[in-house]
Amino acid sequence: MELIQNIRCVRLDNPSSIFSFSPSKRHFSFSREFNKNPHVSFPNQPLPKPISCKISTEQDSFTINYLVHSCGLPLESAILTSQKVQFQSPERPDSVLALLRNHGFSRTQISSLVKKRPFLLLSNPTNTLLPKLDFFLSLGMSRPHLARTLSSDPTLLTRSLENQIVPSYNFLKTILRSDEKIVSAFKRTTWIFLEDLSKNLIPNLELLRKVGVPHSCISLLLTHFPEAVMENHKEFSENVEEVRKMGFDPNKSTFVLAVHALCGKCNKSIWERCFEVYKRWGWTKDDILSAFRKHPHCMMLSEKKIMKGMDFFVNKMGWPSKEIVHCPVILFLSLEKRIIPRCKVIQVLWSKGLIKKDISLNTVLLPVEKRFLERFVTKFEEEVPQLLSVYEGKVDPEGV
Repeated sequence: MELIQNIRCVRLDNPSSIFSFSPSKRHFSFSREFNKNPHVSFPNQPLPKPISCKISTEQDSFTINYLVHSCGLPLESAILTSQKVQFQSPERPDSVLALLRNHGFSRTQISSLVKKRPFLLLSNPTNTLLPKLDFFLSLGMSRPHLARTLSSDPTLLTRSLENQIVPSYNFLKTILRSDEKIVSAFKRTTWIFLEDLSKNLIPNLELLRKVGVPHSCISLLLTHFPEAVMENHKEFSENVEEVRKMGFDPNKSTFVLAVHALCGKCNKSIWERCFEVYKRWGWTKDDILSAFRKHPHCMMLSEKKIMKGMDFFVNKMGWPSKEIVHCPVILFLSLEKRIIPRCKVIQVLWSKGLIKKDISLNTVLLPVEKRFLERFVTKFEEEVPQLLSVYEGKVDPEGV
């Protein structure tokens, strides 16, 4: 492999400065951009915050070259990464990369993994890495999903299979009772296999049982939102108490969904932002809490999603904004694929006096497609032959 002889890159603390490295001289030299001549040197003038880096031998140059050409790291990242890992020959890292590629890791995913945990390149691929990959594949996880998850957070590959990963799995199996659910939780966060479960997870699960949450709801929370039940125990306890005070029934799934909506600073911030958005549409605090109790995740929608839905229902269709309080789930439906096609049909039926104006949103938007077509399209095909074409977007409802 040809060694890199001269390296040029941008100083991270001053993008206008450029430094170069020559292995033979074992030092960095700098040049700074000036007017239209981008590489004017100032050998006699000291630079602020000089970068110092010890270059020992050609090993540094080899490592950088390998990280760039074999692992896909940008040159700047390769230089920084070379300070964390060094190797003199390609045999071990080549075998690690071959293993990753054979397990479906793309070049981009390998680059991400190496950048985050470069010392994995020195791992024993057969005795250390392969057993961990095989373990997760044995749970039913697909290679693409495994590659995506581990490249996002490769920390798991640094942990002991016998002392950390398998014991965590054994505990999760007692709660979730199926590998499929464990895999679902794992896709959400690798921390279910990384953290000391006795620190937060186990106390949080015990608290949920204590307040009367059934096993099925605990399983639901851990499967789909494991990050919530792994929250700091003190904060988790406060959230559970707040949900109880809001009037949620611990026996229903909405209880744990509400706990999830309040867990973590990010979720709390989203909750508060949603609260303000709903207020703009005339909802009172009681209205918002009522909607939250019906569908807790209505307080986790983006402002854009809420505004687009409310604008359509209120300004385009003429429904009172508080009508949505009774069925906030409709805000989760696709505007283009479900809401607009169905509402076009309703507008035609309204215009011809075939249905009452006070029809509820639930009746229009929640039934499955077959039921909707039977009730609002097929039923009126003699009176309005073009109704199906309106639904399919082939005919403008104003022309019917």
